[in-house]
Amino acid sequence: MNRPLFVSLDGPKGVGKTTLLEAVTKVLRADNKKVIRLSEQKSDPCRGETMALVNKLARTPTRDLELEFEVCERFADSRAWISQHVLAKQPPGSIILIDRWYPSDAAFRRIVPFAEILQVNIDRNVQVPDLHVGVVTAPDISWARAAARRRGLSSTVIHTLGEHVACTQAFERAIADHGWFLCRNEGTLEDATMQVISEIYSVLLSASLDEVEIAVKGVNQHR
Repeated sequence: MNRPLFVSLDGPKGVGKTTLLEAVTKVLRADNKKVIRLSEQKSDPCRGETMALVNKLARTPTRDLELEFEVCERFADSRAWISQHVLAKQPPGSIILIDRWYPSDAAFRRIVPFAEILQVNIDRNVQVPDLHVGVVTAPDISWARAAARRRGLSSTVIHTLGEHVACTQAFERAIADHGWFLCRNEGTLEDATMQVISEIYSVLLSASLDEVEIAVKGVNQHR
């Protein structure tokens, strides 16, 4: 595959995204793949301003603040900037892994439907991942994992199990509606890792075959 492969892992709090991302990175690098780890949070030049609005939205949720007055639009603008200035500059043949992409604000999306938010991203030319992995567990499992972490739940907007259940359900609906790859991370880390690794190699193979087909067509057209 001549261009970078863009892979996003997303899911609710406590499902093990970061741990899974680290395990996937280790396996790919052991197989001599060039893996580039990115973070939307660290790549976003306007993160501070956006999170200030997120905090305001958490205190006083309204549709205008959630959508028109910039929270979701700001996230989309940041992803468009990352698409143009970060993703586009990664070396050919690399595998880009990012922890969270455009569903990352689903945790506090209380009013505006996800389909509407997704359209905002599409309209701003936010790059669509080649593979979007939705990582989920039963809500009680991920809630307990999050609560047991050293930093605790550490959420601006999720404070109760009920809110976490709603967030998990929203992610599962998005996975089903948009054809993302579902990874249930309720068993061993090795099992979840191999689920993701297998899908990455499947996408790489499919993309390589497409490139060969395009090349063959080009040769035939010049005969």
